[in-house]
Amino acid sequence: MTSAERREQLIDISRSLFAERGFEGTSIEEVAARAGVSKPIVYEHFGGKEGLFAVVVDREVRRLLEMMRSSLTAGHPRELLEQAAVALLDYIDNSSDGFRILVRDSPIGSESGSFVSIIGDIATRVEYILADEFKARGFGAKFAPMYAQMLVGMVATTGLWWLDVRKPAKDVVAAHLVNLAWHGLSGLDKRPTLVTRAQSDRP
Repeated sequence: MTSAERREQLIDISRSLFAERGFEGTSIEEVAARAGVSKPIVYEHFGGKEGLFAVVVDREVRRLLEMMRSSLTAGHPRELLEQAAVALLDYIDNSSDGFRILVRDSPIGSESGSFVSIIGDIATRVEYILADEFKARGFGAKFAPMYAQMLVGMVATTGLWWLDVRKPAKDVVAAHLVNLAWHGLSGLDKRPTLVTRAQSDRP
């Protein structure tokens, strides 16, 4: 086995282990044992568990971002929303181990981390689409970034749930996501208020 082939083997093995047990639950000893090599070989390639994990995460980040970026090709906002939802579900379907790695060690809601960075990147792209829509409908465009985070976060959280249940079918999940997001957007109030707060403020 060449050095490059050995490196790929170690990445594949560690990807499975990180997906199954997370970063803390995975050891260099087990990676080496499954590959049939000594620990120094793993250290030689990656410098340690942190380096190995960084390589695995970087590959998953690039894979998901590329799928997202290449999917957003339509001109109509609703079609773009559909494409983003389907692309994320496609990634989960085809790279379940990779998605588990990203969300397990960088859970949704944490202040930093690979998955949150991906969500932020996607939301930034959606933000400009929403800003144009908001202006056309008479809404304040300054709220577009917040709505972009809401929309993308909704899709990502649903994807996390779907990762384990896998029901209903992927296209059905995407259709329902778009149904809620799109029809919710089309019926937005220009000046939303909290009904419960309004009631509590009454004398």
